[in-house]
Amino acid sequence: MISIVEATASATPAFVGVEIDDFSLEVLARRREPSLRGSFGDYRALASQPIGVGDALQITVWEATAGGLFSSGGGDHTSPGSRSATIPEQTVARDGSVTVPYAGRIQVAGRSQQEVEALIVERLRGKAIEPQALVTVTHNVSNMVTVTGEVSQGARVPLTLRGDRVMDVIASAGGFKTPVHETFVSLTRGDRTARVPLGALLATPREDIYVRPGDMVTVEHTPQTFTVAGALGSNSVLEFGARSLTLEEAIGKAGGIEDQQADPSGLFVLRYEPSGIVSQYPATPPELAARAQVPVVYHLDMRDPKALFAARRFAMRDKDILFVSNAGLTEAGKVLKLVSMLTQPAVQGILHGVADQIRPKTAAGAPIIG
Repeated sequence: MISIVEATASATPAFVGVEIDDFSLEVLARRREPSLRGSFGDYRALASQPIGVGDALQITVWEATAGGLFSSGGGDHTSPGSRSATIPEQTVARDGSVTVPYAGRIQVAGRSQQEVEALIVERLRGKAIEPQALVTVTHNVSNMVTVTGEVSQGARVPLTLRGDRVMDVIASAGGFKTPVHETFVSLTRGDRTARVPLGALLATPREDIYVRPGDMVTVEHTPQTFTVAGALGSNSVLEFGARSLTLEEAIGKAGGIEDQQADPSGLFVLRYEPSGIVSQYPATPPELAARAQVPVVYHLDMRDPKALFAARRFAMRDKDILFVSNAGLTEAGKVLKLVSMLTQPAVQGILHGVADQIRPKTAAGAPIIG
């Protein structure tokens, strides 16, 4: 009920009161859910994998004819060809370079294998006989994604040239161990982190974006819960038990509304909403709309025949509070019961006195037994 805000006699209301009706349900339906694609934008696979510091490279150089810098004798069968030489595997140094005989130190970090091959050939031109080069990354540590959390085996997963999505690297780490509806996936890239339900990745393939070198994927087991209070069958913290939960289902999980205790016109859902949602409600005070997260009290009158349909459309959120107020007669009944308990000895004494006065007696004054 909107008037609940007006009832707070303070300069700044403590919360915003909103009726659960067609208007508020349409506003909530436009709420943007957390999205990996929306958070990181570029969802395409990398065109190539640049060489990075720490990668291990093997370089082979060929010459057109024998007698050159890298030519070997005909009896040498350890190299790929009689006019070639394989440079021992070496790790890209911190300065991003490796050494190639007769070519010197070559900057390879940030370049593709094809670019490094072309650079080696350019450096050897005029020294070797029509040189050709092949660069192979034997151990790739710069193009990896770290996968941690509720997976079978946390690991640093190397990325393939075809490109890998979030679910690909989770599968490479052994897959998730917790129920889908209780599992969330966080992707950290640089100083930005986005967290989405695992079910969203499975239900919406476009959300399963390609990862980038250096990304961190964290799988978390976080059951969604809501708190039940007031005149309901169970006052406790309950789990959703599914990816989503409606208000109608939440009432059922809580044991239903107590017929003798509840005020059916006083059902409330309390939560924090982002300012982008709250600012669309016309009764929102500017002071509250300026906050990042605003406390909101949603109200539903269960005496309205349309209430159950609205409850079916209203989606519960993690950490919501579901409250049903007590009926006025119930409160009065509690007072009468308390008064009865306090006055019970006196009442019993009066009743016993009245009984003694009306009980028949014998001539001698003794009561008749029979």
